[in-house]
Amino acid sequence: MSDKRMSAEEAVGRIESGMTVGIGGWGSRRKPMALVRALLRSDVRDLTVVSYGGPDVGLLAAAGKIRKLVTAFATLDSIPLEPHFRAARERADFELVELDEAMFLWGLTAAVHRLPFLPIRAGLGSDVMTVNPLLRTVVSPYEDGEELVAVPALRLDVALVHLNRADAQGNGQYLGPDPYFDDLFCEAAEQAYLSCERVVSASGFLAAAGPQTLLVGRHAVAGVIETPHGAHFTSCAPDYGRDEAFQRAYAKAAADPAAWQAFTRRFLAGDEDTYQAAVAAYAKEGEDV
Repeated sequence: MSDKRMSAEEAVGRIESGMTVGIGGWGSRRKPMALVRALLRSDVRDLTVVSYGGPDVGLLAAAGKIRKLVTAFATLDSIPLEPHFRAARERADFELVELDEAMFLWGLTAAVHRLPFLPIRAGLGSDVMTVNPLLRTVVSPYEDGEELVAVPALRLDVALVHLNRADAQGNGQYLGPDPYFDDLFCEAAEQAYLSCERVVSASGFLAAAGPQTLLVGRHAVAGVIETPHGAHFTSCAPDYGRDEAFQRAYAKAAADPAAWQAFTRRFLAGDEDTYQAAVAAYAKEGEDV
């Protein structure tokens, strides 16, 4: 079996401008932030981003890399609305396709099964049908004749996800309370890149929690990137929780252009090692960035 380990830069180097990129995790939880930061350092632009949005969406929006966003929300969890997302929407910086959470799930599922759409009940009678006029309904061909929403497949060129553990072949394991649909992101994509806290052997999977926690199969993964604290500042339970102090500093800086420039120079101007070193130094200093 092939060894799929690579750097974040190698993975992001396979992403081209104009692609549709799915980003796993949920809100400010287990986001592949090291891969997002590598994407920020690249020249890639005009992306269609598909995400249960968090700071991944915010950072890419602030950098002007999003042409179209497909999402159910954009939140930092303990901060209800992602500040860069809000500002970008107020400026009409990108096209927004709003789906409810169930529609998003079944859109990914349709893509996994290579179907053009899946019929579901979610969304009927709600304003999501109004704000998203491209959605269509279908009528059941059976006796019930029920009208259903035809949720289009969310096909992805690339998926980026972060899990607790992976092996060199691309099998991925989560150890926290929720898979966050990362397996669907990988299966819905032409190529998926899996970052992880630590690369382990098959016996390492078993020692950690057992085979039932294996979420992503190697057949769906093109590259594995070992990135300790690669989900920072989002959570990656049980390895670490959300860095609430840093997240507050991020949101505060997002509200002021000069403060955001200073934040970017300090935390986002260098590579991942530079970022992690700056975060460690910040943690010793307190909450003033």
